[in-house]
Amino acid sequence: MPLPPPPVKPDPNRIQTEQEVREDLAAAYRLVAHFGMTDLVFTHLSARLPGDGHRFLVNPYGLLFEEITASSLVVVDADGEPAQPTDWPVNPAGFVIHSAVHRARADAMCVMHTHTLAGMAVAAQTGALLPINQMSMEFDGRVALHDYEGIADDDNLSERDRLVQDMGDRPCMILRHHGLLTVGHTVAEAFYWMYYLEQACRIQLAAQSSGAPLSVPPAPVVRRARDQFGTGPTKGWLPWQALRRKLDREQPDYVS
Repeated sequence: MPLPPPPVKPDPNRIQTEQEVREDLAAAYRLVAHFGMTDLVFTHLSARLPGDGHRFLVNPYGLLFEEITASSLVVVDADGEPAQPTDWPVNPAGFVIHSAVHRARADAMCVMHTHTLAGMAVAAQTGALLPINQMSMEFDGRVALHDYEGIADDDNLSERDRLVQDMGDRPCMILRHHGLLTVGHTVAEAFYWMYYLEQACRIQLAAQSSGAPLSVPPAPVVRRARDQFGTGPTKGWLPWQALRRKLDREQPDYVS
């Protein structure tokens, strides 16, 4: 197989078209399924559409993530209500967390939320995420914590304010007794944070299961490792190009 042309680094100031956002978000759904981070038809990945007003893309309620396509994604308003004709239902209650973050942060173009085994297990631990591996160290100071208040829905609107306050300007959050949440300037960035936050949780559980004492590097070493990773609006763009090529080969219908 011939090598693909090298990717061109994106212009962070360029605004994507709606179709480009649809294809990126559909790709993210397929990849979350591919990497085993789904909860049947539950949880959501959402993306803000370009233009004025609060318009977002979410998955039709009832489709598996592996079935999502660019055209099947539904446009909803800030309350999670459909803003387009659709044969499939949407789940406004499931959009509560997403809408709170989207509304509060202009940089949260994409919000991802998962209920994975590793993520929920670490969310149940008092110490949350530990800097015991190079992957984990990237998250030092970048993971917020939000205490559990029950199932997030419109019956507890005040929780939105507390969740937004707890998250601040960080790209990641552990929802205690619930799961993981990440945001990004792009779908690629949000997916990068989610993929590696999940990996960090899996590493932690594997290390803890050995029963051996855990080694945590000194704080200055952890901070240095974190800063070496870097951040920015093009975070995750390079692996994202590779992952999109993988989908183009193996699941090309995601763009339909």
